[in-house]
Amino acid sequence: MTKTARNLALFDLDHTLIPTDSDHEWGRFMVKLGIVDADSFSRENDRFYADYQAGKLDIHAYLRAMLTPLAKYSRRQLDDWHELFMHEVINPRILPAARALVQEHQEAGDLCCIVTATNAFITAPIAEAFGIETLIACEVETTDGHPDSPYTGNPMGVPSYREGKIVRVQAWLDSLGCDWTSFAHSYFYSDSHNDIPLLEKVTDPVATNPDEKLREYALARGWRILELFQST
Repeated sequence: MTKTARNLALFDLDHTLIPTDSDHEWGRFMVKLGIVDADSFSRENDRFYADYQAGKLDIHAYLRAMLTPLAKYSRRQLDDWHELFMHEVINPRILPAARALVQEHQEAGDLCCIVTATNAFITAPIAEAFGIETLIACEVETTDGHPDSPYTGNPMGVPSYREGKIVRVQAWLDSLGCDWTSFAHSYFYSDSHNDIPLLEKVTDPVATNPDEKLREYALARGWRILELFQST
């Protein structure tokens, strides 16, 4: 695949390909299902989200807090809940403009990948909905290491957050026998100032629906700014 790919196209997910935060929405969905305490979990979920927006998130503490509830239920039950989550929350927010952007790169033969700080349990079905085969997300530990086994509630490996996104993408490229220079162009689409490290790594950074800090940074450096959901 990499031998024929002209370019590398990396996509953040939340507020980039979808106009919401899937991690925060999943937290709210767990409250709705009644599987976490409504008051305390909602406060914690909102606090972590505010920390992320402010660029001061403790990613390890956040992952432990969000993943702990998953260990209490079977994978079948979690998958059933996630299917409902996709139907009610995510699918209505996968909009034509985002699908068209991904499709443009796929039809050009580019190597595509979603790179997100949201955990893989939440994001794998979303990547599948976009038709993107490769997902780099925060990994979730299972009881015996098998991907279909029950979750332990613990994160695993290097979190794909801030500089960790570069580490994870580099490891993926290494596994394919290529590197950043293997592509004529490398794109990264993101809305968040937390992704500035990876945006600076690629040849073609695209500030997509950017937050205020990223917009200011992108304007100062002449980066392309894409308002993917301007009409939403």
